[in-house]
This record gives sequence, C-alpha cells and structure tokens, in this order.
Amino acid sequence: MRGFLVLLAAVVSALAVGETGSAATPRVLAVHFDVEVNPVTQDWLSNQLRRASDDGYTAVAILIDTPGGLSESMRKIVQAELSSRIPVLAYVSPRGARAASAGVWIGQAADLLAMAPETNIGSSTPISGSGGNLGSDLRRKVVNDAAASLRGLAKSHGRNAAWADRAVREASNLTAEEALAQNVVDVTAPTLGALLEQIDGRTTKPRGLVLRTAGARVVDVHPSFFTRLLNTLIDPNLIFLLFLAGLAGIGFEIFHPGVVLPGALGAVALLTALFGFSVLPIDWAGLALILLGLALLVVDAHVVSHGTLTLSGLVALVVGGLLLFHDAPSPYTTSAPLVVGVALALGGFWAFALTKAVQVRRRPVTTGVGQLVGVAGVVRPGGLVFVNGELWRARSLESEPLRPGDRVQVEGVEGLELAVRPEPTHVGVP
Repeated sequence: MRGFLVLLAAVVSALAVGETGSAATPRVLAVHFDVEVNPVTQDWLSNQLRRASDDGYTAVAILIDTPGGLSESMRKIVQAELSSRIPVLAYVSPRGARAASAGVWIGQAADLLAMAPETNIGSSTPISGSGGNLGSDLRRKVVNDAAASLRGLAKSHGRNAAWADRAVREASNLTAEEALAQNVVDVTAPTLGALLEQIDGRTTKPRGLVLRTAGARVVDVHPSFFTRLLNTLIDPNLIFLLFLAGLAGIGFEIFHPGVVLPGALGAVALLTALFGFSVLPIDWAGLALILLGLALLVVDAHVVSHGTLTLSGLVALVVGGLLLFHDAPSPYTTSAPLVVGVALALGGFWAFALTKAVQVRRRPVTTGVGQLVGVAGVVRPGGLVFVNGELWRARSLESEPLRPGDRVQVEGVEGLELAVRPEPTHVGVP
C-alpha cells in the first residue's frame, strides 16, 4: 500500500508539472486578414477575436493585407479590438502587403502595431460611392469625423496623431521604415516569429497589458472557403447580374409553366442577390428603376409602341444599375461598362425578338382550315372526302354528284363542310 501511494503521488506530481509547463507556453492566434473590409469579413474577424479570448490564447495577431472597405464594418472591427480581453497585435504582413484606408483604423486600434519590410500604410481619405471626391459640405463633415477618430486611436496608443490626421486629410502613405521613424507603428519585424520574440515583455498602451510572447506556439487561421464564397457573392456586379438572371428565370417559368429548371435556377439566383442586398447598402430608387425598366420591356412585347417602351426601359435599367450601390464606397459599386453592356445586349435581343414577332404576325395564315384550300383529296363513300389524312363532309360545286374514288380539289371551307370540284384533268398532246 505504501508503495502504491508513493507511485500515485509521483504520477500526480508528473501530471501537475506537465500541466504547469503547458500552461507556461504562450499561444498566439494568427488571423490572416487578406480580404476587403465588409460585413462578411468583419463578422469572421470579430468571431476570431472572441475565439482567441475564450480559448485562453495569450494574444491574437491580425496579419493585415487589405485595400480597405466599408466604414461601418471597420468601426465594428475596431470596437471588437478595443473590447478584447487579451492583447491584440496588428502586423502588416507579408512583404508587399498594405494596410490601406480602413486597414489603418484596424492597425491603430491594436495594442501593438507592427509592419514587415516592404509594406506600406495610409491613404485613409474617405471617398464617395463612385470613387471620387465628396461634395464640399459633406466632405468637410465626413473627413473631420474620420480624422478625429483616427487621431484619437493613435494618441491613446502613444503613436503619431499628427500623421493620422494627414492620412485622412491628405491621403498620406508611409513605408515600414518611414512609419517606424515617425512613430506611426511600434516596431518592424521580418516575420511573425521574430516579432513575437522582439516584443516579449513590453507593456501596451493604454491598457497596460504585459506581452508574454517569447517562444509562443502560433496557431494560424485563414478565411474559410465559405467566408471567401460569401465575400465573392457580395460583389456588386455579380449581385446585379444575379438579380436580373433571377427575375428572367422566374418570368420565363411564369409564361411557360412546367419547364421547372429556369424557375428553379432563377429562384436560387434571386435569393443570392437578395443576400447581397441585405449585406451592402443599396439605393432603393435604383432598385425601383431596375424593376420599372424590366416591366417596360415586358409590356412592349405585348403592345404596339414602335420601340419607345423598350428604349425607356433600357434607360431606366442603366440608371437604376448605376444608382443601385451609389451609397457604398468605391470597391462596392457597379461597373458602368458592365451595366451599359448588359443593357445593350438586352436591347439587341429584345429588338431581334420583336422583329421576329412582327414578321410572324404579318405572315399569311398557314394553320387551321384555311390551309385546306387548293389541296387535292379523294371521295369516300357517304359523301365524305379524305384530305390531309382527315375525313370531311363535302359538297360538289358542279352539277354532277360526288362518286367514291373521284379525285377532287378543295375550293373553300364553309363551317365544317368543304366545297369541292373535280380535280382538273390534264390532257397530254401526242
């Protein structure tokens, strides 16, 4: 018994030592953020920040390589960083990466901001949905708000607030070396491993967190396939095309019930487009103009307007497509060449279809009883005539009665009775 107790104590001690050693090894969650800033990627990044805190990581490092994106999504990411219970490290990496526009806010909100060589940071001036400058009054309001926000983040973290102001007002941009010299970033390092060794023991501002990152075990996480798929599906040009395709498929199913496939694919496309509408800010006037344009095209196929309704519909479609994401920043607006190209293609198809419809309407009737006039037939018993595989009642236009076996020619149709006369007999010349 004494020996068993000694052995048990040894095992417990070994387990305790192992757990203590494991707990002493820091873990860092490396989140590779190489996508645009939008509601999809914001939700993914915020979840990773919560995961790092809940799973007991020592710190979370955001590896930034982004051109920017939507300001509302950027603000939510900044709030998630500031409320994190563990240190948040922002690292502009790998070489050649950038932290532009909204990426600057993500970096400045971190407890520590670092850059790899041959990277750059800056260009944070707000722009309009078309990618141009804002109007004077609106520009003053938006720029002042953005500058104050970025200055506040830089100042509270002990960084260069004056440059933060220039990044917004003048679109200033710095390399890694310039940013370190001007106190825009806290440190530069060639790799994440070197960075973690270099910053070990530092105390962050303003929260006063002591970084324990030397020898840390790094767990890398990248955007999943599903996240990247959703990020692709909110492309405004793709949303515009899916919306038109969805309406076309459902419309085809309505006018040709029972085909099934166009309606099913149209429903999938329309629901996917509606997902994009729920994520990106849309202009309802633009959406209404698109629906009006399509309605005018359909109406013109059923009334005689000499193309005026089609032309009006195409104009409404183009204007609506350009206005659809007018309130979103530059990466999330529809392409003017794409919208115009779709309208021209649709207009060409509509003109071809309407031209063919007019030609069909003007063509002589080739179906129905009218097609029997001039056709030859054979008299059958009972006063019937066999014509085109059918038996018809018939009356002779001549004085002689119809005899079975005679060949006749249809001269007219009166109700359900044919008016016939004996087929002319051609006498040859010897």
